[in-house]
Amino acid sequence: MSTISTTDYRSTYHFSPKEKWMNDPNGMVFFKGEYHLFYQYHPYGNTWGPMHWGHAVTKDLFTWEELPVALAPDEYGMIFSGSAVVDWNNTSGFFDEEPGLVAIFTHHLEVPNDQHVQRQSIAYSKDNGRTWNKYKGNPVLQHESFVDFRDPKVFWHEQTKEWVMIIACGQSVCLYRSPNLKEWTLGSAFGAGIGSHDGVWECPDLFPLAVDGNDQYIKWVMLVSIGADPAFKEGSRTQYFTGEFNGSTFVPDETSHTVRWLDHGRDNYAGVSWSDIPADDGRRLFMGWMSNWMYANQTPTEGYRGVMTIARELSLETINGKITLVQRPARELEVARRPIVSLQNVTVREARTHLTNLQLESYEVDAKWVSEQSVHFKLRSSANHQTVVGIDASQQEVYVDRERSGIVDFHKHFGGRHTASIQSENGEHHLRIYVDSSSVEVFANGGQAVITDLIYPEAEAKRITVDADDDNVVFSSLYIYELIQVKNGD
Repeated sequence: MSTISTTDYRSTYHFSPKEKWMNDPNGMVFFKGEYHLFYQYHPYGNTWGPMHWGHAVTKDLFTWEELPVALAPDEYGMIFSGSAVVDWNNTSGFFDEEPGLVAIFTHHLEVPNDQHVQRQSIAYSKDNGRTWNKYKGNPVLQHESFVDFRDPKVFWHEQTKEWVMIIACGQSVCLYRSPNLKEWTLGSAFGAGIGSHDGVWECPDLFPLAVDGNDQYIKWVMLVSIGADPAFKEGSRTQYFTGEFNGSTFVPDETSHTVRWLDHGRDNYAGVSWSDIPADDGRRLFMGWMSNWMYANQTPTEGYRGVMTIARELSLETINGKITLVQRPARELEVARRPIVSLQNVTVREARTHLTNLQLESYEVDAKWVSEQSVHFKLRSSANHQTVVGIDASQQEVYVDRERSGIVDFHKHFGGRHTASIQSENGEHHLRIYVDSSSVEVFANGGQAVITDLIYPEAEAKRITVDADDDNVVFSSLYIYELIQVKNGD
């Protein structure tokens, strides 16, 4: 394996634990001014192991405070993925005068002959998530036939005045209903004959979004992550469906019969949305685990392993006649900007001269131009390494090429070029690229296509340059911002 002189790849503005292993985001909920992030955590090793719920909070979606472990394994097994909600009306009976948090999670118990049992349990907190009490009646939901029965995502369905749970059941998801978070009734199953089944279904989510900002036109969005299968070089990914939901049954629309990916990179997995975002905010906020089960245990970091994507705002927009799930960086990240380059109406040739002396590690590129010519940026670049991000106008696609991005030989499928189709109006293009110590996140043409990829460049790889088929292509605007934040673990 290659040896590159570098840091430990600790991100500047992405969350990672101070030490040890992290994977799926869990229990994401907003309560009393804090965004809670729980996550799959192995506090004793840098590879996957006995799962706990780690815990971090933020008030601004980029400054994170890591807190003590929230949930630890017990006689029912490890603490696998799940969700958390605010029980505003004390339907659970756990609270007195003040509402509190309830976590719903999978207990995973290893049993003889390399088998396992997965059951759903709950815990509650009366002190803003700082300490948790497991319910004495656990588990609250189990299934006699599903071997894989995990990752409950729970939300309050106002129309039916019930809690709804969407849960992964092997190659499908099941929808359950409950009045109190303790007693659950099966409503329906979804997944037969639709979607990608390249791996086991995991970490589902279900939520409503207005189409094109029209509150009178609502679609429900279902997210389903798919575990890595060695037969597919893409590894683990997340698909989405759109349709109607009545509190019990999800009915997909016609466009859902074509597989649609949330992200066209390799490193955005198991992502779910935050619960209980206030109505006066109104956003659907999302975060994923920035890795892939193909190589997650092998990534070349030191002292820790695992990082989350930036927080993103989700919306549904009609693009080329089809309703599309759009992602944009959460607006809070703009507070971390420090302007480095601010250009308007300059050619690619002129812009290149402004980038010549830049040396940056963690930054955002925001570029707009109108042209039928291809344009690309070389990021985290040195004499030996570069990550190329661009728009290929002839193919109408955005791409990230990480073939020479740094350390790539720890897995045969890590290097490569990842693409996504995009639409433009009159040749107008817009790229927002978030670059950090070990990642790039690309939002193309208003977030209609997204590519998230890990990279592991040498420490010296800090240059930025831009090229095009025609150096006379004009950027209507080109902004580069350094993103400032105390590094996790410092």
